Amino acid sequence: MTKQAGSLALTDLNAETPCCPPLARQRVPAETAAMMAPAFKALGDPVRLQLMSMIASAPDGEACVCDLTPAFELSGPTISHHLKTLREAGLVDAERRGTWVYYRARPDLLRRLATLLTIETPGETRTG
Repeated sequence: MTKQAGSLALTDLNAETPCCPPLARQRVPAETAAMMAPAFKALGDPVRLQLMSMIASAPDGEACVCDLTPAFELSGPTISHHLKTLREAGLVDAERRGTWVYYRARPDLLRRLATLLTIETPGETRTG
């Protein structure tokens, strides 16, 4: 099984249904943990976390690699490697247009990660 196959199982879930209850509510099943770990691992690198933030907050919902690369003091191939890791983890989609590649965040997976990390205080109800 490739790295990509592991992320596909997670991203194929119904986008309206969170993968699981928050980890503070109950233990995360081993299968769920194995499916979500690549996304958390990908975000565990400072450069990838910054790239993810830049992509997710881009005004048009997408960012060109031509705009991402100059923001770092890293080589183009290194940035490409980090973007590939985000793509393989299912966090971003990529589309080639001519010589440039444009990246879009996958909000469904980001919502699942956020849901898993949600901590509710007693008496608090979650909205949204």
